[in-house]
Amino acid sequence: MWGLLRNADYKDGIEMQRVGFLLKVREDRLEEYKEHHRNVWPDMLEALTRHGWQNYSLFMRQDGLMFGYVEVPDTFQAALDGMASEDVNSRWQEFMKPYFENPDGARPDESMVELEEVFHVD
Repeated sequence: MWGLLRNADYKDGIEMQRVGFLLKVREDRLEEYKEHHRNVWPDMLEALTRHGWQNYSLFMRQDGLMFGYVEVPDTFQAALDGMASEDVNSRWQEFMKPYFENPDGARPDESMVELEEVFHVD
C-alpha cells in the first residue's frame, strides 16, 4: 500500500520521525573519518540509544557529501537536544569537527542540513 506524504511511523506504539540530513566531509580526511565510524566509542553508541536514535545510517559519496538517515521519537530537535546534554557527545563532536567542511566553525551536529521528506512508501 502507498503511504501518505508524512515523516512519522510507529515502532512499538511510539511515533517515530524519519529524518534525512546532509553534511560534507573534507575529501582529504575521508578514510580517517570512515575508520573512526567503524570504531565509534561505546559510550557514544549508548548515548545515541538512550536518546532514541534508531536506524541511524550514514551514506557518503566519493567527494565527501554525506547523507544521514535516522528515526527518532518525538522530533529531531528533541533528539539533538538530548545528545547535547551528553558529555560524550561534546567530546565526539569536537573530535570529529576537523573532518568536516564547515565555514562557520560550528560542530558537526550543529551543521546538519535537515531535508524535507517528499515521498515515502511502506
